[in-house]
Amino acid sequence: MQTFRIPIVLLLLCGAVLAVWFGLPKAERPIVSETTVTEWDVRWIDASEPRGEPPVTNGSWHSATVTRPLTTIPDGAVGAWIRLTVPASSEWRSPGLYIQRLYGLDYAVYENGEAIFRASRGYDFERNIALVPLTANSEASEILIRIESKERAGIASPVRVGAFEALSSDNVRREMPNLLFGAAISFLGIVMLAVAGLSLWKHRKHAAALSLFVLSTGTLIASYSSLPFYYYPELGRLLLFVFDASMLILFPSLFYFATHLNEKSAAFFQKPVRWLAGYYLFCFLVLIAHLWVGESFYFFYKLFTFYILAPLIALQLLVTIGLAFRNAFRGNRDSLILSGGILGFALSGIADLVLLSVLHRPHVFFLWKFGLMFLILSLVLALVRRIAADYSTLLAYSRELELHGRQLQKTERMRIISDLAASIAHEIRNPLQVTRGFLQLLLRKAGEDTKGHYTLAISELDRASVIISDFLTFARPEQDTVAPMDVKQELRNIETIMVPMVTLHGGTLHVHASDRLLMLGNVSKFKQAMINMMKNSIESFQAQGKIEVQAYAEGAEIVIRIADNGSGMDTEQIAKLGEPYFSTKTKGTGLGLMVTFRIIEVMNGTLEFRSEKGEGTEAIVRFPRIGQD
Repeated sequence: MQTFRIPIVLLLLCGAVLAVWFGLPKAERPIVSETTVTEWDVRWIDASEPRGEPPVTNGSWHSATVTRPLTTIPDGAVGAWIRLTVPASSEWRSPGLYIQRLYGLDYAVYENGEAIFRASRGYDFERNIALVPLTANSEASEILIRIESKERAGIASPVRVGAFEALSSDNVRREMPNLLFGAAISFLGIVMLAVAGLSLWKHRKHAAALSLFVLSTGTLIASYSSLPFYYYPELGRLLLFVFDASMLILFPSLFYFATHLNEKSAAFFQKPVRWLAGYYLFCFLVLIAHLWVGESFYFFYKLFTFYILAPLIALQLLVTIGLAFRNAFRGNRDSLILSGGILGFALSGIADLVLLSVLHRPHVFFLWKFGLMFLILSLVLALVRRIAADYSTLLAYSRELELHGRQLQKTERMRIISDLAASIAHEIRNPLQVTRGFLQLLLRKAGEDTKGHYTLAISELDRASVIISDFLTFARPEQDTVAPMDVKQELRNIETIMVPMVTLHGGTLHVHASDRLLMLGNVSKFKQAMINMMKNSIESFQAQGKIEVQAYAEGAEIVIRIADNGSGMDTEQIAKLGEPYFSTKTKGTGLGLMVTFRIIEVMNGTLEFRSEKGEGTEAIVRFPRIGQD
């Protein structure tokens, strides 16, 4: 998940830059006088009309305006003549004419009957920027523009006349945002593609598909701008190739990502995805052939990359939308996020179409870019959610594996100690008892100066005998007799035994137990385990020590809580509880608590400790309950 923070930050940064660019008021430009022409005349060029014919003013002319530009070429025509009048331009030292959107492949500009500018394209990209220098005239001039094209020919924006340098600077300022926006998204796609190699293998294909979608989207936006075609006309064919290639990458990557959000849909669409990948690869080869051969290959280029591919893309989009909304209604949150992105993208496209129909003139779509940004964000979020979910699962599994490993190590140590205790405990106890007997005999005959030594030796032998007994209990914790026992009654008996010892150490003991707490077990072993834990609490007493014992039913279990306000333990100490020879006491061996763990384990119970340094310790014991109502 960490690896995808960079793409998300870059994505949000791109959105912020875009919002600032379009949302903040633009700085006022220097006041430069300028004239705008919004009306002109159009005459369609017949296919039989010679190409080299000089500008003519006769024929059937039609009035056109910015709101009704007349750019669609009628049947039998190959282009259009545009006639307009520009005012006197002598007030500018270097006047110029600027048309932001001029549709046509080849066009020539005539001023008062003389050719002043020509432009020709050998590739099919009809949207042009016309920035033409004019002659400084003290009177109005007639401008004629001869345009030849295939589908559209004409002007679809106001014609501006002013200082050439100011118009050129304004042209860059108007067109640069689209180019920068596309370049930023492309850079984001490149970074995401590089980061995709660092992701888990399970998600590497998904991350690569998303990265290619983002990269192709940015390339598509950048190559759709008119600015590169204006300043680098020699790269026009290559820019068109990049645009078409981006289309061939964008839609299959989106389709792959959408179909693989759900495992069932991924299995169902496995073969269709392969067929689509094969056809898109074939179309890419067609693009290369068209770039290499030229216009003679145009028919095949149009056939495979438009007439066949366009319905295929529409079908992919319909399937993508259907899958997203179906999975969203079934509660799949990733699909819900994807559905929101698709819906935002669709609404932005619809808004562009509404503007096109309301304005009744050629409209340059721009809202779809915001929708596309929203779609990319939803795709990134969907992928990050999947990676985060798998990361959480992997982390939980790693923790379980670590706990299991610790438990195995602990079990192995316990087994070794158990075998060792069983083999040598009896052999050690016998000579100890003999030695103790002889020491008692010698104690009777000893003088006053040596009696203390004999007494200390006997007490140490008794202590060794207790340790050996603990070893034997650990090695053979089987219950001799198992019978139903009342936990409340046994805890009361233990309270009677332990109260004097607690009082002796300046503390108090409170026992609270519910009725009808029945379990199967051995009474003596149960008492031994409980007394061991209470003794540990007593030995941890500070000022005004207190022990609280609670027993109650919790579902099918009996819970016994033994809490004290002693010195407490840290996390590392809690983790070592039950290990042999680990004790928080100065003279402790750790065998008592080790035996307690084994007794509770044999009685099918569990023991858990909770503690904080200086705050006390709480032991929680759980046993299976019998005789439930």
